[in-house]
Amino acid sequence: MNHRRLRHRRRMIAVAVGSAGALAVVLGVGLTSAMATGTSSATPAPTTSSSAPSTPWAPENDEAPLGHQKAVHPQTLSAGRKAASALQLKIPAPSGKYSVGMVGLHLVDKSRTDPYVSGSTSRELMVSLWYPATSTSGHYQAPWMPSISGAHFLATRGLSPQLVTLPTTAGHVLAPVNTTLGKLPVLLYSTGLHSDRAMGTALVQDLASRGYLVVTVDHTHDANEVQFPGNRLEVNKMPAGAHSSDTLKVRAADIKFVINQLSTLSKGGNPDAGKATLPSGLTKSVDMSRIGMFGWSLGGAAVDTAMQLDSRIDAGANLDGQFFGTAPSKDLNRPFMLFSSGGHNRNNDASWRTLWSHLKGYKVDIKLKGAAHLSFSDNEWMVAQEARLLGISQAQLQQQYGTIDPNRAIAVQRVYLAAFFDQELRKQHSTLLDGSNSKYPEISFVR
Repeated sequence: MNHRRLRHRRRMIAVAVGSAGALAVVLGVGLTSAMATGTSSATPAPTTSSSAPSTPWAPENDEAPLGHQKAVHPQTLSAGRKAASALQLKIPAPSGKYSVGMVGLHLVDKSRTDPYVSGSTSRELMVSLWYPATSTSGHYQAPWMPSISGAHFLATRGLSPQLVTLPTTAGHVLAPVNTTLGKLPVLLYSTGLHSDRAMGTALVQDLASRGYLVVTVDHTHDANEVQFPGNRLEVNKMPAGAHSSDTLKVRAADIKFVINQLSTLSKGGNPDAGKATLPSGLTKSVDMSRIGMFGWSLGGAAVDTAMQLDSRIDAGANLDGQFFGTAPSKDLNRPFMLFSSGGHNRNNDASWRTLWSHLKGYKVDIKLKGAAHLSFSDNEWMVAQEARLLGISQAQLQQQYGTIDPNRAIAVQRVYLAAFFDQELRKQHSTLLDGSNSKYPEISFVR
């Protein structure tokens, strides 16, 4: 299906080097996509879907509608010091029993060229690995985004590091892996269209605190900003009129490549392009026999496409994402979860009905009452905190993010995602997936 964005946004994207840039290089955690040369595109490609404007789960709605959203000009982008009066954003803490470690890796796929830029540039990705850690003392906690990509992210919202300080995560950089847990089941995460891998952090770091190795992937030149080593910023370069099905094929190939690199890790190798330092115990902790994947919106659709491409993915979960292409019309005999916002499920999404009829393994379809499409991203907790600066009223917040309390929305998502992957990857059956539960009245099952 051909999709054009309903809301065209023209942005001037720039590379910026700020005083905090060195920290980002140490972290190695770029979070969105940009040009391989570090230069910018004046007009990122509009992307749309065939969905009617009344379907908020369509990919063009993956970016939060913010009143101050504006073009980013080179001379205004800065990663300078935060002001003492800056609003400090706070991300919900993980609920699991383990401390969390994190490391960012720069991966280069020399077998593929980047489909979003001209020439023969190899496809390259930034990923973050989140895991249960031990001995975290002395290992600083990673920022939600590195300084330069973070400043770019804020600037597109009409904000700056002087107005808003992005949060510190629970991930202790390069902390040793908790090897007493043995090999860790692996989960991969793909985010919404033009979104950053950081947008799943509230869910991701929670799963790591429960004993999973979670790998978040930035799909370069699809994401709005990705910071690479050397302070290089890469931005959205998708062509105009891109097909969602083609975008999903690129994402699925990205995921397959990342799984290959995890295999290299599991055999004692270091897949990082610059041979960056790895956390102690990491190479012994990757369980290639237990791999799951989840994603939000277009990233949720990518789960099915990736599972069709790579049989190593044992189970998948789609968080409120519409499907595209031929993948949902193909039989899939592995476990799959559909997890939707309050107004979205297979009763009003033909792509979900199609997939459901082709799921031949365990399957479950649940929806979260009071949630909206954006509730399944970190926008859920972030925008509520920024609302005053963004000029967003309470009524507007509820329209875009639903009526459910943000902390409750995140807590429920965490519990049900963990229940699904615990059941399928750890073989620990959860009664939460059997039907309604009085502890979580917001969850209903679509039968």
